[in-house]
Amino acid sequence: MAGGNLGSRVDNPVPDHHGILDSPDTDHGRRPHTPPDGAGKFVRRLAVGTVRLPGVGRVVSVNLAVPEANPVKGVGVTGINKRPVDRLVAVRAPGPKTIGLHSGLVGDQIFDIEHHGGDDQAVYAYAREDYDWWQVRLSRPLADGLFGENLTTEGVDVNGAVIGERWLIGPRLVLQPTFGRIPCVTFQRKMGEPRWVKTFTRMNRPGAYLRVLEPGEVWAGDPVTVADRPAHAVTIAQAFRAYMTEPRLLAELVEIDGLPDDLRQTLAERLRRR
Repeated sequence: MAGGNLGSRVDNPVPDHHGILDSPDTDHGRRPHTPPDGAGKFVRRLAVGTVRLPGVGRVVSVNLAVPEANPVKGVGVTGINKRPVDRLVAVRAPGPKTIGLHSGLVGDQIFDIEHHGGDDQAVYAYAREDYDWWQVRLSRPLADGLFGENLTTEGVDVNGAVIGERWLIGPRLVLQPTFGRIPCVTFQRKMGEPRWVKTFTRMNRPGAYLRVLEPGEVWAGDPVTVADRPAHAVTIAQAFRAYMTEPRLLAELVEIDGLPDDLRQTLAERLRRR
């Protein structure tokens, strides 16, 4: 990113009504797996070098919610606590956020349906490599699923994924990155780290929400291949940083293909208020 423009931080992030921080601050013929131990100007200012198609990565674990009490939100229960499962899990588009099936994974649960789930947040992916980075920083082990992701990956540049690209997982499932995960008070309570929302935002390793383009099944060990990438080349990490800490770039961000419609509307509203 040119000139270090995205190096500024959010000092006092405040959630808006979308749960997004305003900047101020032997099934189906498949072999079983063994569980493993606006483009133009915006791109010129945010993209660094040529984005290359990565090699084939894999799903380390598939994680489903184990509900627990959540005293920091009115719904009283959270599905952020996700644990790996050793079986095929069906994945399909869940439908609209508040009236659909909420999660894209059959058997997963989402309780704060105003801010989480729906077609544009059907699946959440986080990279094992980023967990390993956080483990060093936090000086403690971090288990797959701790951040609330459905898919823990390895060898997949999750934060470097281009918004709107296509991931082929296993033989049939096709997912599409839409935006980064926005940290909230539930996440901060789960981690038990002071100022976690600000720290997570500043370090810009958000992981990626994905929509389901073609339904299928997923199991730990499945390969993950990037089938194609849009020409705009704006990645999850670049868009996340621009949205969270660089409001002057919002006019370009709002034009990027593949953004969720409700996020695009939020961006437009913020631009009108400026």
